[in-house]
Amino acid sequence: MNKRAMWAIIRKDLKVVLQSKAVLIPLIMVPLILLVILPGVGGLLLANADADSQIITEFRSETGAFFDNLPDSLNQKLEQYDNEVQRITYVMFNMFFPALYLLLPVMAANVIAADSFAGEKERKTLEALLYAPTTDRELYLAKIIGPWVAGIAIGWLGYLAFVLVLTATTLSFMGNIFIVDVTWLLLILWVVPAAAGLGLGAMVLVSSRVSTFQEAYQLGGMVVLPIILLLFGQLGGVVYFSPMVVLIVGAVLWVLTLGLIGYGAGNFKRGELIARL
Repeated sequence: MNKRAMWAIIRKDLKVVLQSKAVLIPLIMVPLILLVILPGVGGLLLANADADSQIITEFRSETGAFFDNLPDSLNQKLEQYDNEVQRITYVMFNMFFPALYLLLPVMAANVIAADSFAGEKERKTLEALLYAPTTDRELYLAKIIGPWVAGIAIGWLGYLAFVLVLTATTLSFMGNIFIVDVTWLLLILWVVPAAAGLGLGAMVLVSSRVSTFQEAYQLGGMVVLPIILLLFGQLGGVVYFSPMVVLIVGAVLWVLTLGLIGYGAGNFKRGELIARL
């Protein structure tokens, strides 16, 4: 395996990311909105909410069916809190935010991988890349390793920012750091790499078959549909995040990811790309 050539390709792709506004802006803005601004504003509003206010009473009444059907394990955790504001805060950030959070590594890997081949075509650098001293499989792996590592890193750093912001805004009335537990740790270490891999596996496959970055990004974006369905399942009370659910979700994503990457590696032929130049 020509590791030196592969590393050169990986390093070049990551360098291009840092120089491209079309790639860099989404990588900054989406984590900022999802994991800093939304939890920050939400935490401040809840910190200043009155547990006996009409808004909290109406919200609890309208979501009564959701709260009444929570699993016993989750009800036991909610019993440690004294009022509805604390319980709503716990459920909101531990039940609804994980699915939103999973959009982040998928999106990050998507944006970077969309630039993998389609971006090379736009910059007229694809032909030189295809003549690099690597096998087809080595070239394919080099084009997915960079986005994969970047997607995982952004997911982990995003979670760290999420914990810091939410702790700063809610610790005064929650009394503990409630978003660091086994479920979240499994989500970060087990599901995030699989989610990032799923996004980039689909995107590299698409990117190698279209001509522009925008086409690749739009088509590859459909891979977020499983995450969106998971979010709707959460909102509808069909799925509740727990360590077992996270393990199952991660296993499903890993099967899809490895299958997609294996399919892409087996069908990637640089000769076909050269013919389409």
